[in-house]
Amino acid sequence: PPAYNPRRGGGGSLNTSRVACGIAYEHEEGMQEYIQQKAAVRGFPTFVLYVGGTEAERCVGGNLGQLEAMVKGHCTGWNMEGGNSLGGTPSTASTGDVRALRLGRLGAAAPEEKTPTQMETETTTKMESETVTKTGLETNPDTASQNDAEKPDVVMMEGEECPPGVDSEMLVVLLSMDIPRNRAIRSLLGSSAKTVEGAIDWIANHQDDEDIDDPVDAETKVARSFRCNTTGKILSSVANLELYANRTGYTDFSESTEAVKELTPEEKAEKLKAIKELLSAKRRERETKEKEQDLIREKARRTMGQETQKTREEMQIDRRKHDAYIRKKEKQDQKRERERIRAELAKDKAERASNRGKLGSRLGVDGYNPDGIQYDNGTTSSSNPTADARPVLSRDEKLKRVDEYIGKVSSYRAGDDGKKCLKVLFAYVKNIVDKPTEDKFKSINMDNNAYKTKVKPFIGARSLLLTVGFEIDKSDEGKKLVLAEDVDQEVLRETKERLKAALAK
Repeated sequence: PPAYNPRRGGGGSLNTSRVACGIAYEHEEGMQEYIQQKAAVRGFPTFVLYVGGTEAERCVGGNLGQLEAMVKGHCTGWNMEGGNSLGGTPSTASTGDVRALRLGRLGAAAPEEKTPTQMETETTTKMESETVTKTGLETNPDTASQNDAEKPDVVMMEGEECPPGVDSEMLVVLLSMDIPRNRAIRSLLGSSAKTVEGAIDWIANHQDDEDIDDPVDAETKVARSFRCNTTGKILSSVANLELYANRTGYTDFSESTEAVKELTPEEKAEKLKAIKELLSAKRRERETKEKEQDLIREKARRTMGQETQKTREEMQIDRRKHDAYIRKKEKQDQKRERERIRAELAKDKAERASNRGKLGSRLGVDGYNPDGIQYDNGTTSSSNPTADARPVLSRDEKLKRVDEYIGKVSSYRAGDDGKKCLKVLFAYVKNIVDKPTEDKFKSINMDNNAYKTKVKPFIGARSLLLTVGFEIDKSDEGKKLVLAEDVDQEVLRETKERLKAALAK
């Protein structure tokens, strides 16, 4: 180690009669890192024996028997008799000599040997002083003498026997720390660790007990463990108690005088084997459950994929059916339109035959238009003066003609031309019904592109507007349809509903 403090000899060979020793102090520079990391010291005192610079064995705690066995096992030529302890005290010194040397190093005079009467008087005085210090009251000397007589000397004198179950070497170590004898004995009996450190911990945890310094006899019961009153399980320490309580949820515990039996190396190995087998079984069980869960998730994933694919295929089938239906409907509409055109042609031929080869309908620049245009090109008014006149009819007759005109316009199915015309007519009538006070909806410009392309070419469209209340504006060269002042609002409302119903078909 970095700091070396020789206590015996001059560092001779381990096979000689001397052993080189050194003390590593934690407070010295560089020693804390060495003690904790390199030497891996976890408790004090710790004795480490090195052979050839390599650690051979170590002894933790003040077990002098174990320390002697360790040294004898590696130092064959060394005699353990005589010498000094780590504190510099001869190993053959009595307890009184040990105390005298310790007081001498502290600068105090060695105590004189006293008679039993003097010792009893001093003990009584000491007890009185302690009682006054603790309670703040004076103590009766007779009572103090009686209490002192009940408590034996705190030092283990020659000829005194060590109580059963107490390690004498550990007891000597505790007594050398000026711990009262009864307290030291109780700590060794009550500690589950059975070490000097464990005894000191026990004293720290029970220092407020009233009977901590009471004499210990065969009938004295010392708490050595903890018992779960619910299950009867014996626990060796508070740490084990807390762990057991957290794991089981039990809260009813009490101290027990029953000592926890220490396991033998064979029992420890058997228990360790059982724990390993239990962990292996738990691991296998967990792996089995994980595999089962993975299998369930994989099945669910495949099922979902299959259902998604099936839904996608069904949607594609429905889309193909819909497309086929649309194509079929278009073909049927085209077929009906061709049949209608053929009927119109036959009608025109019959009209031409009956009218000396003349056709009442008009031919457009693009050729023959079977739908015809019901309005003239400037000659209709002269040939048919009543065509632009507003019919004078009753309400029922007007509605009857409205139905007739809606039917004529609806017959134009090619390209949905009839429906487009009905939408424009519905817009004209709806604006007047919903907003009767706005003048802009009371006139229709016949030169407007929407009117010329979506209303004018179709038979019955203009007649419907004239029937519901519109009339030709003569002041504007006949280019506008204006709403008459005496229009029947009920006819307009009914016409709106009938146009709406026709569009919904």
